[in-house]
Amino acid sequence: MKLSRNLTLAVATASCVLALAACKPTEKDAARVDAKSDSVGKQDTVEKIPGLATEKEQVSYMIGMDIGKSLKPMKDEIDMATVKRSIDDVFNDKKPLLDDEQAMKVMQAFGQRMQAKQQEQMAKKQAEMEAQGRKNIALEKSFLAGNAKKSGVVTTASGLQYQVITQGAGPKPKAPDSVSVSYVGTMLDGTEFDNSYARNEPAQFALNSVVPGWSEALQLMPVGSKYKLWVPAKLGYGETGTPGGPIPPNSPLIFEVELHKIIEPVER
Repeated sequence: MKLSRNLTLAVATASCVLALAACKPTEKDAARVDAKSDSVGKQDTVEKIPGLATEKEQVSYMIGMDIGKSLKPMKDEIDMATVKRSIDDVFNDKKPLLDDEQAMKVMQAFGQRMQAKQQEQMAKKQAEMEAQGRKNIALEKSFLAGNAKKSGVVTTASGLQYQVITQGAGPKPKAPDSVSVSYVGTMLDGTEFDNSYARNEPAQFALNSVVPGWSEALQLMPVGSKYKLWVPAKLGYGETGTPGGPIPPNSPLIFEVELHKIIEPVER
């Protein structure tokens, strides 16, 4: 579980600090090292960082950053004043308010509660995605039916729709070929989710490595062509969309694709 892992990371960081402290030389050893350093001259210099003048301050801040990053995902579940109080109690050798057995019970109960909360959130997210998927199926059916009636729009046997913007005169790529293309991808509402023009360089890929709608369309296009494509969800990213990405489940997509060239295989 992610939150439990973060808590463990925070504890591990604290343990690491203690381990580093355990490697600290004795006072006599330190004195010898200091004397040697004074006689030879300092070999190491502390990097100048605004607000952190000494190495001790820099190390301390680094440790705080690491613990903070580990605890941030559960910031709504903890009280920082109490966290600081607990650290101070340990550093000052005060008797902890929790013994080891109590601390373990608290950690286990917290972990179980966070796991249940995550499962609830995941179930809610899944339900939302399924509802969005059903809505997109109905939207796609209605849109493609109307779009198929427009002048210049061709519908293939698979359900792919395309319109020729510019017809090139070059060869057509085949399934195993790699190509160089420029393109813009949008949702039906015009929301742009990808644009090779914005990256200032064409994309290159093999036809057998892209979604079925792209592979089919590019094999219809002579080099030098520019087509507009309407790709049904079943020929795109399907019922999953791009989890965590910009494309929802069962989303039909629109592309304007410009085929620059077929990339010749490198001879070995």
